[in-house]
Amino acid sequence: MNNILIVDDDQELRTNLQEVLVREGYITELAKDGSEALDMIKDRDFGLILLDLVMPGLSGMETLLLLHRQKPQCKVVLMTAFSTIENAVEAMRRGAADYLTKPFKSADLLTTVRRVLEEAKFKECQVALNMDGTFNSLANLIRRQILQLLVANKRLRFMDITRGLDIDDHTKVNFHLKVLKENGLLAQDAQKFYQLTAEGEKITQCMTVVINHLAN
Repeated sequence: MNNILIVDDDQELRTNLQEVLVREGYITELAKDGSEALDMIKDRDFGLILLDLVMPGLSGMETLLLLHRQKPQCKVVLMTAFSTIENAVEAMRRGAADYLTKPFKSADLLTTVRRVLEEAKFKECQVALNMDGTFNSLANLIRRQILQLLVANKRLRFMDITRGLDIDDHTKVNFHLKVLKENGLLAQDAQKFYQLTAEGEKITQCMTVVINHLAN
């Protein structure tokens, strides 16, 4: 999720951060303090919250704790002046993903944002891939290859899949297709084309995320 909430009482800084992130393709919203941020997350989900540590009213630390009560899965990166780094480290012990020391460069902001969002995606994928049905589907090489074929080609008939796998045993291919269908990763339309379901697309994306994460 590329939605980012920027929480800071400095209007100029909020606007500058928004401009940097929007140029990189992120969707951003702004809040001037902790109370406004808490109101905004009631009916909206954000992949990441950039949160100033020192603000009038609710402090960043207080806001962090209340944010995690409402949306424990949401990642928070604190923005702090050098003099309050110890507080930022304490906030990380309480659930913040990272912190940025003001003033920071745009490159440092983007590096931190990308890393935190990628780590969040990796953890989500770990949960998804560890589900019994999903693990059963992905444990077999042929089933993984079928999923990759459909990622590359979108819609394939049975014979296209057998040729893509270079397997002459149609009974074997049909068995693996059945397993993938039973676990909700594949569907077959009225024209007998196989294609990934929404869950299948999510799982194949997660396979890529996990492989890339491990490679790095």
